[in-house]
Amino acid sequence: MARLASILLFKGLDIDLASFEARSNWRRFDPEEILVDFDDPSTDVYFLLSGDVRVLMRTAAGKEVILDEMKSGELFGELAAMDGIKRSANVTALTRGEACVMPATVFRDIVYTNRDVAERLFCVMASRIRELNERFVEQTVLDLRHRLYSELLRLSSPRGATAERVVTPPPFHHILAARIGCRREQVTREFTMMAHEGLIERTRGALVLRQPDVLRERVAEALREEA
Repeated sequence: MARLASILLFKGLDIDLASFEARSNWRRFDPEEILVDFDDPSTDVYFLLSGDVRVLMRTAAGKEVILDEMKSGELFGELAAMDGIKRSANVTALTRGEACVMPATVFRDIVYTNRDVAERLFCVMASRIRELNERFVEQTVLDLRHRLYSELLRLSSPRGATAERVVTPPPFHHILAARIGCRREQVTREFTMMAHEGLIERTRGALVLRQPDVLRERVAEALREEA
């Protein structure tokens, strides 16, 4: 079985992936290793077979803004492979892992010759654009508190059959600050207030959103006020 069969872009499709794997390379990486960097002229596409990575941008003043975190089964680098323009973001490993590194010419071959792959790629790219648009609006019109609410909801997943949601592992305050454009101390202060209101609770290995509907309504109300 082809190793790329576990990648979401190809999963379940009837494609001879072995021929494309034979034209690709394999790379193991360690925590904090840079896989691609800003303005890098490389155009390879990375398919994560294992491990987690973080995607971020850095301003001229050195401030970092986290765009996304990716895990096994996902891909990155497709933009440079399609348009040949230098990398627009940095991708750094969070854990040990392995990636299939596919040259741009091979990636374009597999996309152009397989309609199902092309359609999935379009959906992946559309989803990322929608999320970036959503975050752009939040950064533009919402204050720090409501940006934090929205980001916690975005990072969370359902907690069993309850109405609660969880973020696991619990996020570091400085990481949340880099995701929403503020300082770590501001996130710490907001967390203290949220805990006092009973909106969040820290457990072993998770941050529990005890009243996610309240957070959603507060974000929605803030957006209505800006309309």
